Amino acid sequence: MKKQRFLSDKKVACIINPYAANRRWRRNRIVRNTLKKNVPGKIIAVQKNKQYTIQTSKRLSKEFDVIIVAGGDGTIADVIQGIMESGHSESVTLGVIPFGSGNGFRISLDLPLRIKKAIKIINQGHAKEIDLIKINDKYASFGSVGATAQVLVEKMKNRIPGFMGHILAARIMLRLSRKKQDIELVDGINDQGVHFAQKHLKLKVFDGIVGKCKHFGYGWKVAPKAEIDDGYIDMTFFEISNLKFLLFFPSIYFGTFQKTQRHFKAKEIIIRGNKLPVQYNGELLGKTNRIEIHIHPKALKVLTPLGCE
Repeated sequence: MKKQRFLSDKKVACIINPYAANRRWRRNRIVRNTLKKNVPGKIIAVQKNKQYTIQTSKRLSKEFDVIIVAGGDGTIADVIQGIMESGHSESVTLGVIPFGSGNGFRISLDLPLRIKKAIKIINQGHAKEIDLIKINDKYASFGSVGATAQVLVEKMKNRIPGFMGHILAARIMLRLSRKKQDIELVDGINDQGVHFAQKHLKLKVFDGIVGKCKHFGYGWKVAPKAEIDDGYIDMTFFEISNLKFLLFFPSIYFGTFQKTQRHFKAKEIIIRGNKLPVQYNGELLGKTNRIEIHIHPKALKVLTPLGCE
């Protein structure tokens, strides 16, 4: 695979999660050889430990121009967290080789699933500036408050990987109900395109979707109005029962049911409630009584296909 000029004069490091996609790196010798042959620079296989991955990417951001991450949404989230914490995000470009089972970040940026095509895009060197959101102290491209985060809690208990693990964990939704939330939106736009300085809502919410990406993992078009670089946090509130959520899930999956739900864009969102479950980039943040969400416009450069706008 021919190397392009973009990488030839850059210091490159590649962070690999050997446990992603049911240990794909460790199981598949062809995958290992493909990466070793076609990705220039230093290849680092991180341990199955979030903090280690964050600290590794934080350290590498201070000495490398390009950091490539081979993993799923969780690994990508940890690497992004490290880059942002390093204070060198303006000088670092992120490349992505999808390795996970969900890959919501990949889908939203139109990155190919095939490894050789992903490497080709990295070699071409087309960098796109994207926004990030910060949920409490975690940087992310998507997240949720409510039922889908609680499903993640259940999945972590069962330790069943991938799509099947999510399906089995989703049974917990039958026992969940809407929760009272006190919501403050700052500097936003409603669905009619009208700007507001501040809006205060008191809602009973089954699930709240927050993000910059249109997709969760497995192709779920959860936030059809989200834009990766419009300078706003996208927020959809599902004010429906658990049974209605499950009944209409096919249309929720394809992003059509969302037009019936309350939706806003804002630059800051504060949510208060009682032990609200929160996830970011498919990683569990935990349960909290207060969530602060802020926009970080054009926070990161990511290598994407030439037509990705």
